[in-house]
Amino acid sequence: MNGLKYYIVDVFAEAKYTGNQLAVFVCARALTQTQMQAIAREINYSETTFIISEQAVSGGYDVKIFTPAQEIPFAGHPTLGTAYILQREVIKQSVERIILNLQVGQIPVDIDSSNSEPYLWMLQLAPVFSEKIFSVEIIASVLGIEISEIDTQYPIQAVSTGLPFIIVPLKTLASLKRAKVNQDKYYKLIRDIEAKSILIFCPETYHPENHLNVRVFCDFLGVPEDPATGSANGCLAGYLVEHSYFGKNQIDARVEQGYEINRPSLILLKAKKLPNKTIEVHVGGKVIMVAKGEFI
Repeated sequence: MNGLKYYIVDVFAEAKYTGNQLAVFVCARALTQTQMQAIAREINYSETTFIISEQAVSGGYDVKIFTPAQEIPFAGHPTLGTAYILQREVIKQSVERIILNLQVGQIPVDIDSSNSEPYLWMLQLAPVFSEKIFSVEIIASVLGIEISEIDTQYPIQAVSTGLPFIIVPLKTLASLKRAKVNQDKYYKLIRDIEAKSILIFCPETYHPENHLNVRVFCDFLGVPEDPATGSANGCLAGYLVEHSYFGKNQIDARVEQGYEINRPSLILLKAKKLPNKTIEVHVGGKVIMVAKGEFI
């Protein structure tokens, strides 16, 4: 493990020290699963990634993603942040697309350099919607809010684009800010279902140019609240299209997250329903380099 290089980036950030922190380890193919988990726990960010192959394998680069508690098959900000490091520190030349080989399959990341600060965009897997609709009463008790604060025009539903999230529509920013997970009720809720994390959102925002505000709770994964969650927002994008939240079958939205934990983030969503009725989801944002070093 001596001399193991790593980089720290802020993903979905508008400036340094905002967005979601990510540690990316290169030359990680010699590490065992146990060592990678120990490093992720030591770093203690919501996710840490390990680049296993520095040469393309079947057109993509093998990458593993760990929370402090466990390996996960997919996550959004680690996908963008790792693609950024691959382009800058491994490939070391300008490319328009990088493919990551993750547990869920190959995820392409496009690099849009048309602006002075490039945006990275990932194409997520088509969203899968759970048939189960969650009880308003149960979810309100889990979040410590009143039933009347939930927007019952839309269902409370689990959605997955590789990692499932329970999507909860709220009416106001005040309700979103006040929400606090009741641990006992939360663990009872997720005990027998695949979705272990909760995304709550509302149409009121801190900044008028944005469309939605979001919070994401992932206690089961060792992350009480995440500052910017690309995987969850990909699920949200699919949900917004599926249920015509903005009154149409496609969206181009700016989403705030992380303000309640002092890590303001901006996540860009594009999604549309295709002729075959599947939904195409793209999630984008900026990545900013913060630090680099090595484990000794």
